[in-house]
Amino acid sequence: MQGIRNGLLLVNTGSPASTETADVRRYLRQFLSDPRVIDLPGPLRWGLVNLIIAPFRAPKSAEAYKKVWTSEGSPLLVHGRALQKALAAELGPEWQVELGMAVGEPSLERGLDALRSCGRIVLAPLYPQYAGATTGSILDLSLHTLAKRVNVPILQVLPSFYAEPAFIRSVVEVARPHIQEFQPDTLVYSFHGLPESQVKASGAAEGRRCLEGDCCSLPSAHCYRQHCLTTARLLEAELGPGVIAFQSRLGRARWLEPSLEQVLKDLATRGSKKVAVLAPSFVADCLETLEEIGQRGAELFREMGGEELRMIPAVNAHPSWTGGLAELVRKVGGG
Repeated sequence: MQGIRNGLLLVNTGSPASTETADVRRYLRQFLSDPRVIDLPGPLRWGLVNLIIAPFRAPKSAEAYKKVWTSEGSPLLVHGRALQKALAAELGPEWQVELGMAVGEPSLERGLDALRSCGRIVLAPLYPQYAGATTGSILDLSLHTLAKRVNVPILQVLPSFYAEPAFIRSVVEVARPHIQEFQPDTLVYSFHGLPESQVKASGAAEGRRCLEGDCCSLPSAHCYRQHCLTTARLLEAELGPGVIAFQSRLGRARWLEPSLEQVLKDLATRGSKKVAVLAPSFVADCLETLEEIGQRGAELFREMGGEELRMIPAVNAHPSWTGGLAELVRKVGGG
């Protein structure tokens, strides 16, 4: 590793080891046991995850994963490895690029270990918009892991890039040809959902009263909904106006509205026939984009009277995103 100045760790949530129910159950238990993901007192969270969610959700999730699994593993992992390889070529020999997952393999800890000889590490959580359950959790895990070392490297963190021109430009370059070819009558900008309680807690920590009045029109370093609305506004300026929705809700708590499911129902009943969906809170296609939207969402839309739903691909390892992310990484880490 001599001559390598910088290390770059790309981090995403992760996937189960396989589509077997036992592996999916293990993945759900690890993922949902994070207090930043389910913000309940420890004993309540343990009971909810281990006695209710994991046992009953794992078989259904396993079947969903089977619909999108590839010969090389989960789509999230396949696209992550492709991005890792492309970025290594883009950044050159002065950078060592590794991939780590918060849950599953390759683990975040293993990624940091692979960068042990690097005196400086850029940590890149692959979430455009900040949320405590994603970026916050990654930072928490990374700092706890590095704190155990004798030699702690200089750690620099790629900030949330929800409004960065390099990211917006990449989404537009990937999406525009699909939109021009498909000619939808409606665009939907779908973001991963978040419980309202987490959004309000994040705002309260900044002295804000989230989800009240025009709060989300004010800039914020940590407001997930404000970040989502900003991303949508910037994309609308390039791709055209659309409907904003939030997907992937879990449990009975109140989540950000409107839900993607309700939006698709409303569009179909109002006569919309061709809908294109972008999911700009994901930089890699995964279960949530390919199965939840591309398959179940499309089926729901047809059942309600629509004709076709087209899922626009994520930026994945597209050259525009590889170059854009390299630009952002250099801005943080130099070189």
